[in-house]
Amino acid sequence: MRRDHFLARFGVFAECLLTGVWIAVAALPLVTLPAALAAGAGHLRSTVEGEGTGLRSFAAALRTALRGGGWAAGLAYGAVLAVVGADLAFVRALPVPGGRFAGALALLVALWATVTLLRAATAWRPGASWRALLPDAGRRTLRDPAGSLLVVCGLAVVAASAWFSAPLALPALGLLPAATLAAEHRTATTLADA
Repeated sequence: MRRDHFLARFGVFAECLLTGVWIAVAALPLVTLPAALAAGAGHLRSTVEGEGTGLRSFAAALRTALRGGGWAAGLAYGAVLAVVGADLAFVRALPVPGGRFAGALALLVALWATVTLLRAATAWRPGASWRALLPDAGRRTLRDPAGSLLVVCGLAVVAASAWFSAPLALPALGLLPAATLAAEHRTATTLADA
């Protein structure tokens, strides 16, 4: 019985790694990142629920998420990161009073936007509107600090993998939707128990 349980959990971990590679390839244009994360989260959700899915269902979900406004969410996320990058470059170039505080605040905004994007991508289902998902995910990011910290830990694992060996970052990307699914499941369970 323990062996079956171990093999099932290892299978989910292996799917996370495979999904990370799919997400990395699908997100190469960068504006497709939200749709790739949404398709990856859907694939992992189906895997955990015992449904058989594969690359074809991932690709179909990716196309649906892109048609549903995923590219616009990717453009908005890219714009936020560009503003944060410009702010950090400005703070480094000119010694302005409060520059360190402004830089730290800019990094927090980038982190909040990233966690919000991950939570919105995890909540995405075919037919859902990204315009409705993003504000709701932003509120959940602030109202559920423990869940958001879980997602940040997933980001830290991906960053550490990339620092250790750049090719490891590709499969490690699958841990982002997995961590976000765990955070969302934890939040839903907490609300149901309350």
